[in-house]
Amino acid sequence: MWINQIPCFLLAVTPLFLLNHLVHSQKTDSSLKAQNLTCITHSFDEVICTWTTASVGDFICEFCYISSTPGRTCLETEKKSLAIPLILFDSLSVEISTLDSSGEVKKAVAKNAFFLTEKNITFIPPTPHIDRLTPDYISDTFELEWYDGGSAFPYEMDATWEIQILYNDPMEEVDLVTFRSRLKGKNTLLYWKWAADLPFNCTTHYVRIRSFFHEDAFAGWKTWSQWSEIVNIPGKDGGMYPLDRVVHVGSSVTFCCVWKNGGKMNTLNFSQCPPHRCPIAPLSTESMTIQVQNVSVTPPGGSNAWCIVETDEGSIPYGTVLFVGYSPDVPQNVSCETRDLKKIVCKWEQGRPTRLYGQRRTIYTLLERISGENVTYTGDGKRYQCHFPIQNNRRIYNFTVHASNDLGQSEASLSIDIKHRVHPQPPEKLTVSDNNPTSIGLSWYLPGSFAEIQLKCQVRVDTSPSAEELNLHLGNIETSHKTNNATFYLDGAENSYYTVSVDSLLPYMSYIFQVRCSAAEPFFWKWSSWRQTTLHRTQEAPPAGQLDIWRERVNDGDTVIIFWKSLPFVERNGKIQAYEVSWSLSKIATEKKEVPESNNHTSINLGGSDCVITVVAKNKAGPSPPSLINSAEIAVGDVPTENGVATGDGINITWHPDHSVTCGYTVRWCYGPEPCVVDWKTFPTGVTNAVIKSAHFQMGIRYHFSLYGCKDDGYQLLKHINSYIKELEPRVAPVFNVELATSDSILIKWKDIPVKDARGFLKGYLLHLGKGEEGTTKPNSFESGHQEINITDLNQKTLKISGLQGKTSYHLKLSGYTAAGTGPASSLHVITKENAVGLIIAILIPVAIVIVLAIVTSILCYRKREWIKETFYPDIPNPENCKALDFPKGPEGNPNSKTLEMNPCTPNSIEVVQTQHPCLKIEDTAMTSPVAEELPEDGFDSESESHIVVSYCPSVIEEEISNPPVDGSLGSSQVVYIDVQTMYPAQVNSGEDLEVDCVAAAGYKPQMQLPVNSLRKMEGASSIEEDLDKAAGYRPQGNGPSWNAGCPDSPVSMESNNENASFGSPCSINSRQFLIPSKEDEDSPKAINTGWSFTNFFHNKPND
Repeated sequence: MWINQIPCFLLAVTPLFLLNHLVHSQKTDSSLKAQNLTCITHSFDEVICTWTTASVGDFICEFCYISSTPGRTCLETEKKSLAIPLILFDSLSVEISTLDSSGEVKKAVAKNAFFLTEKNITFIPPTPHIDRLTPDYISDTFELEWYDGGSAFPYEMDATWEIQILYNDPMEEVDLVTFRSRLKGKNTLLYWKWAADLPFNCTTHYVRIRSFFHEDAFAGWKTWSQWSEIVNIPGKDGGMYPLDRVVHVGSSVTFCCVWKNGGKMNTLNFSQCPPHRCPIAPLSTESMTIQVQNVSVTPPGGSNAWCIVETDEGSIPYGTVLFVGYSPDVPQNVSCETRDLKKIVCKWEQGRPTRLYGQRRTIYTLLERISGENVTYTGDGKRYQCHFPIQNNRRIYNFTVHASNDLGQSEASLSIDIKHRVHPQPPEKLTVSDNNPTSIGLSWYLPGSFAEIQLKCQVRVDTSPSAEELNLHLGNIETSHKTNNATFYLDGAENSYYTVSVDSLLPYMSYIFQVRCSAAEPFFWKWSSWRQTTLHRTQEAPPAGQLDIWRERVNDGDTVIIFWKSLPFVERNGKIQAYEVSWSLSKIATEKKEVPESNNHTSINLGGSDCVITVVAKNKAGPSPPSLINSAEIAVGDVPTENGVATGDGINITWHPDHSVTCGYTVRWCYGPEPCVVDWKTFPTGVTNAVIKSAHFQMGIRYHFSLYGCKDDGYQLLKHINSYIKELEPRVAPVFNVELATSDSILIKWKDIPVKDARGFLKGYLLHLGKGEEGTTKPNSFESGHQEINITDLNQKTLKISGLQGKTSYHLKLSGYTAAGTGPASSLHVITKENAVGLIIAILIPVAIVIVLAIVTSILCYRKREWIKETFYPDIPNPENCKALDFPKGPEGNPNSKTLEMNPCTPNSIEVVQTQHPCLKIEDTAMTSPVAEELPEDGFDSESESHIVVSYCPSVIEEEISNPPVDGSLGSSQVVYIDVQTMYPAQVNSGEDLEVDCVAAAGYKPQMQLPVNSLRKMEGASSIEEDLDKAAGYRPQGNGPSWNAGCPDSPVSMESNNENASFGSPCSINSRQFLIPSKEDEDSPKAINTGWSFTNFFHNKPND
């Protein structure tokens, strides 16, 4: 901190000095006066002041300043700058005089006074100097070193540095980096490293620095120092760069191709660049760059970049290789241990692969920090480990695994107590010696210096197929619950042999022995690996177990077959050489029979007697304990048979206790094809149930068991048991056929499924019945007649199915089922017979109905015959039968041709029902002859219907009546006949319809006697009245040739459409037949009707 003290006399003198300066300045040359005084300091020891004058020339200046000590100080200088000591002050009076040195005495020609304070002084740090610039053209990095100049400042302050990197000509700024440090009152060498994006070989790089010191107590202006001198890194003249660069995965790399003057770029590419995806840019007239973004891992040989430059001498290729990978991962799972207490083995894992190989691979170094020693890993990279020697029995070690490559470095540390990291080598030279059939001696060699610790070893004894481990510890014995499992402790020794006895082994048993060791507690760390196996068989001993025997008497009663089971391997104690069977039929002589080891049964002849039979097994060491069995079999009556219970892997058999049984129960069974293999199992007296299991049992096969009770005088059969270990569904379908089929029932018959195919106890049969055509695979379950019948009576072999339909196709399926499920089904197709009674009934009922209808119809027709005749087939008068038309014959027998004269005929009675005008029409009338005047008895002719009853009269010739009635009425002289075609009332229409219908409805009518004058009067009325005149009825014509052929219904008329027309008939509206045929016509052929009409039905009938 600055502290300024100015004496009091200076405060008094200063105003006088300034006043005197102003007086003299008016008498001097103003162009020589000092101006623009500027003061700077590079350190707080001195101040450098500079000024200017308006006149240019060499002058001597006197610089005077007033300070507390030494007071007023004046200094002369030929330059316009001067360095003065920096004294702690707040302000300073400065006088600068320009002196004239032409005379003997220097005389001031110009003066100027300045008042200088701390704020007017600028602090500019001294210009820094680059001490060293070290480039690395492989990695394109440089190291920059310089001194901070801290010795110029006796106290600490913060400093900021700017480092500027430029390249090309003219220079372009590439990077501007800020670096911070702290001045500590002495010169300190600063270090900084920078990596270039563009290789140094591509172009010249330039570096310079400047500084800024942070002196907060200084009140003046502070600014940056001047830039240091530029230091450059020169580029190369030609080639492809960077050379063999190693970069991180995902980095961006810039390649450049540099050539000499006169060349021209032809090709520039990188192997990972897709076509036209990497930008290319010119760097200078003799260089170009290509930028690659996000590079990926390269193969072991790297990825190539190349360029081709065309010159006057030809094409010049340049190339380089890029390697892309990862920096080393932190070593994983670092562990250190000792195998022999002589050296330490440290292992680790690489972690993430760096994907860099060869000279760019990761270098690992194992460093022990306490001793400062290190070991470099020299392996092949498959297993990472280093060996470090144990030093002077030292227990504590501090290890660091250091990993480094071109992209970075990492490390992992571990501290251990070596006695807690003992992992012995596998024991060597393992040997076995026999002590006795149940004990062996085991010896091995263990390398290592274990004198300071105890060892714990473990022996593994393996047998086939099981394995048993015995923990054996060398040294003192620790007894466990079994004496053959012992623990031993042994003080370690230097490369020593160790021996142990293994007891409680089985005689004549092959064992596989293995040994491993470790440090005993409290230094236990890891077991060693198991030593390679050693096979050894123990010595033989007599068989330890009794044979399991059974006997069966052959049907002849004299021969008994003795069965026995081989001893378990652990009870044989050696190789069985033979079996010895002995028996005694008397108290003196004993018979023996030796059976080879390969047999498990033999037969002996007892001659119908019973005795006790003994069987033993023999090996080299001796016989087994004898097994005894009584050959006697106690007779019994009927023995019950039961079904056992399957358990899935065996058969559960139960029985009631028998107090007469003294030596247990035996369950006997047989398996395999005939002759089957006999097997049995014996149980103590108190057991009443057992689960029989055997490796020979198979699912779905029925086994037969027999239960015997052992008594003092022999064996007694108690019961038989049939069972399966697991039931299955039947294998085959039952065979069945149709015995009888009727119209409403089917009788089927089937055979039982064989036991071997049932594969279980049959529970019954399922019959499916349904309608279905032949060839269908199953009954139609959707038919209403579908049935499913469950037959649970296994003794039943037939079934009658009733209630079926006749002449119907049925589909039958029969299958058996067990507790496990339903087996396959056999199917039949049957058609029921036709129902005869139903057929007869179906025929008789329609016939009976027809007969009944016929009888009823006949009765009705008979009773209504008159009504039917008059209604549907009325009588039509035949003019030929009329006597009035009889003519006398001539001499030749031919009738005389003359005109028929019609005389008036007075009818018997006439009843006028209805009169119409202008058309005469009777709706419901009837004409009867006098003969038919009487009505039928049943009164069929209704009295409600109006009709005319007249007598038939021949036709009369129209004659003029001199006095016709005035009103045109027909009066009592008109006879109207019924329309014989319709016989139904005609409807009366009004208006014009009435007139038109009158003509059409006139129809054929027999002769009618009408007043002549009335008809003539009507002829002049209208055209309808003319038609009426034409339709007035039949009029006899005496002369056939006079018939009108122009009638509409005439055959020769062009207007006629009548197919049933007749030739030669008089013109009549509704007439279709000849009413009065001529003689010529009788002899001539009849006219043929060309069609049929309802009218012909009534008209074409024989003459009455």
